[in-house]
Amino acid sequence: MYIIYNLIFCAISIPVMIFFTYRFLVEKGFKKRFRQNLGFIRDEEIAAVAKKDCIWIHGASVGEIVATSPLVKEIRRAMPEAKILVSSVTTSGYDMAHQIIPEADAIIYFPLDLPFISESFVKRIMPRVFLPVETELWPNFLRAIRLRKIPVMMVNGRISEKSVKSYRYLYTILEDMLGSVSRFCMQSTIDAEYIAHLGADKRKIVVTGNTKFDQTYAEVTAEDLLRYKEELGIENSYPVIVAGSTHPTEEKALLEAFTEVRKHYANARLVIAPRKITRADEIIKLGRNYGFETGLRSVLAKSNEKTRTEYPVLLIDTIGELGRIYAVGDVVFVGGSLIKHGGHNVLEPAAHGKPILVGSSMSNFKDSFALLRKSGACRQVNDEKELTEQMMTILADDELRAQMGKASLQVISENRGAAVRSIQYLMELLELTATECRVNSHYRINTRNINEEGGAQLRRGDAVTQYLFQLAHGHDNTFFDVVVLSILSVFSVIYEAGVRFKLGLYNLGILKQTKLPCCVISIGNITVGGTGKTPTAQKLAVGIQNNGYRVVILNRGYRSHWNEEIGVVSDGKKIYMTAYEAGDEAYLMAKTLPGIPVIIGKNRSVTGEFAVKNFDAQVIIMDDGYQHWTLYRDLDIVLVDTLNMFGNRRLLPRGTLREPLQNLNRASLFLLTKADQSSIFSRAELTETLAAYNAQAPVIESMHKPVNFVEIADWYKGPFVGAVSLEEFKGRSVMVFSAIGNPSSFEQTLADVGLDIKEAIRYPDHHDYGMLEMQYIMDRAISCGVSALIITTKDAVKIPTEFIYFEREVPLYVLNMEIQITEGRDIFFETIDNAIKKETEE
Repeated sequence: MYIIYNLIFCAISIPVMIFFTYRFLVEKGFKKRFRQNLGFIRDEEIAAVAKKDCIWIHGASVGEIVATSPLVKEIRRAMPEAKILVSSVTTSGYDMAHQIIPEADAIIYFPLDLPFISESFVKRIMPRVFLPVETELWPNFLRAIRLRKIPVMMVNGRISEKSVKSYRYLYTILEDMLGSVSRFCMQSTIDAEYIAHLGADKRKIVVTGNTKFDQTYAEVTAEDLLRYKEELGIENSYPVIVAGSTHPTEEKALLEAFTEVRKHYANARLVIAPRKITRADEIIKLGRNYGFETGLRSVLAKSNEKTRTEYPVLLIDTIGELGRIYAVGDVVFVGGSLIKHGGHNVLEPAAHGKPILVGSSMSNFKDSFALLRKSGACRQVNDEKELTEQMMTILADDELRAQMGKASLQVISENRGAAVRSIQYLMELLELTATECRVNSHYRINTRNINEEGGAQLRRGDAVTQYLFQLAHGHDNTFFDVVVLSILSVFSVIYEAGVRFKLGLYNLGILKQTKLPCCVISIGNITVGGTGKTPTAQKLAVGIQNNGYRVVILNRGYRSHWNEEIGVVSDGKKIYMTAYEAGDEAYLMAKTLPGIPVIIGKNRSVTGEFAVKNFDAQVIIMDDGYQHWTLYRDLDIVLVDTLNMFGNRRLLPRGTLREPLQNLNRASLFLLTKADQSSIFSRAELTETLAAYNAQAPVIESMHKPVNFVEIADWYKGPFVGAVSLEEFKGRSVMVFSAIGNPSSFEQTLADVGLDIKEAIRYPDHHDYGMLEMQYIMDRAISCGVSALIITTKDAVKIPTEFIYFEREVPLYVLNMEIQITEGRDIFFETIDNAIKKETEE
C-alpha cells in the first residue's frame, strides 16, 4: 500500500513541482520554502534543535499555527529548558509562526512526504517527541518517526465527517499512521468518536478542548483599535461589517447584503479578508459590478490622514491581521460556510466579543460553533437572503448586538485551559516513554566495516548483512538505498508467499512433523537479531535440570564449521568442539551448562531423535526453533525484544521479520526481554499488539541482569573463577567491543552498572575476531586511556586463544549475565512445569 501511495504522491508532485519552480523564480522568499520542502535544510537553520531532544510541533497553515501558539507558551512555562521546533507547510503559516511564536528555538518548512526526504529530516533532527496539530498525519514521515521509536501525540485534534470517509481509502497505511500515535488529544467528544471510528485505540483518546480558546492574539487595546480604524479610514463609520476567510461566491452574497445595508446606513463599511489574498483583483472587480470601489489594506496603511481615501469596501490583502481586524467590526461573518467547505475559525471574532454570522457548512469547527450557537453568540444562515435579514436584524437592535457580544466572551472565558491540559498529557507521555536508565550518549560509537583498520577480517557477507540491517531500520539516505529497498520489497513478497505456502502444507498435513517421546520446548522469536534466546535457554535448562529431569539442548549451529548432520558439542561431561566448529552460541551453552548435552544440526527432528536415543532425554530445549516446523513442540516460547519489538514490521529481506506477525498465534507464551531498559508505555503498547494476534498466550517480562566481571583467562577456567563484583567496577573508565545483535542494550547495561564508557566498538552479529582486530582494539583502548576492556560471554568464546593468554596492557573482562523474570514469574514456571508433566506422565 505504501508503494501505491508513493507512486500517487510522486505523480501529483510532478505538476506541483512545475508550479513550485515557477514560484521559485518569481516569488520573493519562496526559494527557502522550496529548498526546505525538498529536504535541503542548512545546519545553521536547525542547529538549536537538531539532536537535542527537542519537542517538534507541526501545524499545516495559519489556523494550525494559531492553535500551536498557546501550546508553545505552555511548554515554555512548564519546561523552560526544552528545545522547541515549529514547522509549517505553507508560507503563510511559516510567516505567522515567526509573528506569534517567538518562544520557538527554530521554525522550518515541513518536508515533502517522500520516504528519502522524510528519513533525512527525522534523522538530522531526532526529536524527543512529535506533536502534529489537528490532523496533520503524513504516512512516510510517521513511518520514519516510528522506526526511531519517537513518540507522537496529536494535539488539538479534530477530524471532519468528510475526512473520515477520505481516510478510509488509505487502508493499511491508516492503520500504521494511527498506530504511530501514542496519545490523541482531541478538541471535542465528536472528534474523539470520529478518530475512534477510523481505528484509533480508544484507550489513547482524550478530550482536552480547543487550544484556540487559549490564544492571546485577541487582545487589542483601545489605542490599537483606534489606530486600525484610522488606517482603514473607518473611524467615523457605522456599521462596520467584517467578513473573514471568504471563498468564491461568498463575496457576491456579502455584496448583495451590503447593498441592502447601505440603503439604511449610508456610512456603512464592508471589510473583506479573503482566504486567499491572490484573489484580490477578482474581488475588486466584483465590487465595481455592485458600484463599490475597494481600498487595499496594504495601500491604506502607507497613506496619511490627508491623502487617505474613504472606500465603502476594504480588502485585507495582508497576512496575519485577521485576528485583530475582527475587532473593528460591529457584526462579523465567518466565511467558508456558505459553500460546502466546513467553515473557518469562529473563535477569533468571539474573542473580541462580536456577534457572529455563519453559513450552514460548519463541519470543520462543529464543536466551537455549537458552543457559540447555543449561547446565542452566533447565528446561522442558509443563503444570501437570510444573511441580509439576519444582518439587518442585528444592526437594528443595540441590545441584541450587546447580548451576542457578551455571550461570545463568556464562551471564550469558560473554555480556556486546553493548552494546559494538553501539556499535562505531554509531560505524562514523556515520562512514560523515558527509559528508567539512559545510556550516556557522549561516548564514541565505532562501527567496524570491511576494508577499515580493525575490520580487515570482516567477511563480505557480514558487510552486506550489516548494510541490509541498517536499511531495514530506516537508514536509507541515498537514491541507491531507495532502489535497493524497492528491489528488496519485491523479494519480501516472494518470501512471504513461500512462508505461507510451506506453513499451509504443515497445517493441511501434507508435510508431517516428527513427534518425539519426550517434552519439546521451543525458544524462538519472529525477528532476526538478538532477543536473548541463548541466555533464556540457559536459564530454562538449569531450572528444569534442578527439578530432576534429563535435559538436552538442540542448536542449529549457526556460523559453525561442522558439515555433518549431527554434531555433539558436549555430552554434559566433556566439550568435544571448539567455538569455531560449533558456532559461538552452541559452544557458549556447552561451556556454561555442565551436565547438559548440547547438540548441533540443521534438522532438529534428526538431532532430537539422536538426543532421545543416546542421552535418554526427557526434556529437549530447541534453541531458536520457532520457525523449525519439522519437529513437533509441546511449548512454544516466543521472545520479543522490548527495545526493538518487530523492527520495521516488514518481512525479510526488506525488514527483519522471519514470518508475518499473524503467525504469533502459534505461541504458547511470550517473554519480553530487556524490560528494564524500555518504558512502561512501550511495554504496554507491545502487550496490546501481542494480544491482538494471540490473546490466549500469557505475556511475561524479563531483564538481562548483570552478575559479575571475570578476567578472560580466568573465565576460560570457569565462568565464575576470580569474579569481580559489579560494585568494584563502578566509576571505572572502560572500552566496550561486541559482535551481538543488540550492542546498544549491552552498553546500556554497563552504563546502568555505573561504568564510564569511553568508546564502544561494534562488529556484525556472530563475527569471528582475528588477531589483527584484537591488536586494533588494544591500541584503541591504550589511546583512550581506559582501565579495562569489557565483552559479553558470547564474544568471549570467539577471542583468539593466543590473545587470551597474551600479556596485555589493558585487561579484558567478561560480563556474566542472567535472565531474571521480573513480571509473571509464577505463570512462566507453572506453564513450563505443566507442559513437562503432561508429556512425561503420559
